[in-house]
Amino acid sequence: MIHTDKAENADLIAVLNELVETCKDGEKGFRTAALAVSNSELATLFLNYSEQRAGFADELQAEVRRLGGDAEEAGTAMGTLHRGWIGLKAAVEGKDEGGIIAEAERGEDHAVKQYREALEKDLPIPVRTIVEHHYIHVRDAHDHVRAMERLIQGKVAEPRGEPA
Repeated sequence: MIHTDKAENADLIAVLNELVETCKDGEKGFRTAALAVSNSELATLFLNYSEQRAGFADELQAEVRRLGGDAEEAGTAMGTLHRGWIGLKAAVEGKDEGGIIAEAERGEDHAVKQYREALEKDLPIPVRTIVEHHYIHVRDAHDHVRAMERLIQGKVAEPRGEPA
């Protein structure tokens, strides 16, 4: 049974808040990428991923509040640096679509890793269900962005799998 006592759920709340930060960073990163690319299909894809991450963050924040915690409201500046989106600004400023896609893929590497680590924890079933659902979509987005990056680099995209 999930208690609504913040102290009893502190570890679970911390895990969920880390995922909130990851989703918020992805939301911002994808939005920035969408505004920077000239390819309208790519811009639409990135905007869709940005909206998806915003929805995931909202869902996780609601779960944190349900558990009696204080939900993270935004990704952090330092977190963004460490979550794979650090080179996006340079790629955007240089109008380098390949670089923008590469940075999006790096950001997704981090998101997949964060979700995988969360799923390694002993999560209550309702929380595990939410995190698993998000993980499937985050992993699919990662694989899609990775395939685009490899296409641009002239490499053959690897079959669907986990990030290296």
